[in-house]
Amino acid sequence: MFKEFREFINRGNVLDLAVAVIIGAAFGKIVTSLTDDIIMPVIGKVFGGLDFSSYFIALGPVPPQLRGSTDYLALKKAGVPLLGYGEFVTQAVNFLILAFIIFLLVRAANRAFRKAPETVAEAADVTLLREIRDLLKARA
Repeated sequence: MFKEFREFINRGNVLDLAVAVIIGAAFGKIVTSLTDDIIMPVIGKVFGGLDFSSYFIALGPVPPQLRGSTDYLALKKAGVPLLGYGEFVTQAVNFLILAFIIFLLVRAANRAFRKAPETVAEAADVTLLREIRDLLKARA
């Protein structure tokens, strides 16, 4: 069983997949930082607030000690039912950025690895017939 497991792990696809998952996780953190620290504050500023991810609608009663609070995490911790649309928008933008970057990477890879059309060598008899045709045309 250990031998089979070792053969499974040594396949190129498994190792490639493991590397892809690790790089993908690190790349995801970069995109999350780009979204949370650069893009969403700008969008939040345009829509009237600095932290867009904390936009929410309270769907239930708010405890008296938190009345008027805009602290999304504190309200959620207190058990207030919240519709956190700001966090959803943040994650949707994060996904779109990641999907677009992956699209650009795949597109570039496809262009880089595109094979040039191969020229097919003519058969000897076809070449000979072309030469005969050209000689006959030259005589006329």
